Amino acid sequence: MALLKTNKVIYCLGNISPSLGVLSTRNSSWWGGVQMGPPDPILGVSEAFKRDTNPKKMNLGVGAYRDDEGKPFVLSCVRKAEAIITAKQMDKEYLGIGGLAEFSKSCAQLAFGADNEALNRSITVQTISGTGSLRIGANFLARFHGGPRDVYLPKPSWGNHTPIFRDGGMQLKAYRYYDPSSCGFDFKGALDDISKIPEHSVIMLHACAHNPTGVDPKPEQWKEISDIVKKRNLLVFFDMAYQGFASGDIDRDAWAVRYFIEQGHNILLSQSFAKNMGLYGERVGGFTVVCNDTEEAKRVESQLKILIRPIYSNPPMNGARIAATILNTPDLRSLWLEEVHGMANRIIKMREQLAAGLKNEGSSHNWQHVIDQIGMFCFTGLKPEQVERLTKEFSVYMTKDGRISMAGVTSGNVGYLAHGIHAVTK
Repeated sequence: MALLKTNKVIYCLGNISPSLGVLSTRNSSWWGGVQMGPPDPILGVSEAFKRDTNPKKMNLGVGAYRDDEGKPFVLSCVRKAEAIITAKQMDKEYLGIGGLAEFSKSCAQLAFGADNEALNRSITVQTISGTGSLRIGANFLARFHGGPRDVYLPKPSWGNHTPIFRDGGMQLKAYRYYDPSSCGFDFKGALDDISKIPEHSVIMLHACAHNPTGVDPKPEQWKEISDIVKKRNLLVFFDMAYQGFASGDIDRDAWAVRYFIEQGHNILLSQSFAKNMGLYGERVGGFTVVCNDTEEAKRVESQLKILIRPIYSNPPMNGARIAATILNTPDLRSLWLEEVHGMANRIIKMREQLAAGLKNEGSSHNWQHVIDQIGMFCFTGLKPEQVERLTKEFSVYMTKDGRISMAGVTSGNVGYLAHGIHAVTK
């Protein structure tokens, strides 16, 4: 430390660097103890894909819809809704903390059905897509759920579920869901595990198109799950990110949610409009709490606003306006239903062609699960070493667990993919 005395006043000139012999006023790093974090498994796949120069390369990691030419797809109903919004020359003022009212109302009606009595005793707030919805739900549970701080996730579940609930203040547990031997639903294992979950715990259920496996319970299985969940007095948290996108039918995809409400479950619900409207970057979602009555819903709403205010204050406006315009304009709603049905059908067609292609390659394995699974993702059953070979030898990129995004499969590359999978599995 260099000191300068002037008229009995002492000035500190900073630290002297012994190696440079000069004065330095830089403090030691505040962040020297911060360790390098692991790369995101999905974004890491995309980065590796970009560096690959193979003209036949395929990116099957990212969960974003692509058309049959492998290009990003913007729905016609979205373009038309944007034109309507632009023509109205609306302002850009802040939305309320709970978001755009007409969007929140339409969001709940889409999930529950327009005449569901639960609409009168529930509260829906607009959120920053499905991720934001889940995080608000986690924070709400951590602050107000009187039972255990445990959230039981299906094994496996969407990778982001764990950090969302953990960082939101909840403890993570799991119940059996996927059966690797059949690449299907482990119904017996799920029921057995759920029957042992402590009362008042929270159980996460994927409403449709389970991510990452694409394996959904059948209606009769949903009914048994509902019964046992009710007997255990568990709080149900549905994640519905793919309504309409899974089967092409918005009512079919919401069947489990509506059945559970019908059976008396006061559920929590997370919704996203990223996939089914292609509004990925607009970040449009909703979080709903079904309550006992209107008065309880008002109290819950007040606390949700208190939770949201210090996090992001107000949700974004543009995407909510687009979604609300589509849902509340009869012609646009009809067009949307047609387009989302078309997207779902393309995915289903690619599943069928992939399974047929593997058979044509001479594969002796049973690939029926590729067809039976539903939604954007397919759990192929490929082992990590087979995934590695597929990437190195064929430039086909996916996560190490063998999950592929069927949206990245097209009529132009499905044969190449079948050839590559056969080569690493024969």
